[in-house]
Amino acid sequence: MNRRKKIKQLLQAHAKKASAKLAPQSKDRYISKADRAKLALEDDAPRPAAEQD
Repeated sequence: MNRRKKIKQLLQAHAKKASAKLAPQSKDRYISKADRAKLALEDDAPRPAAEQD
């Protein structure tokens, strides 16, 4: 592999990584098991009705 090809390949790899970083992410953000349990408890807990007449 000559010098020019190596440099070109390196620059293409850097450009590919940069464009991948700017592209929208397809996966959702990871939520830990403890956080999921906490969210489930908050959803299941009855909410106090502040404005009951």
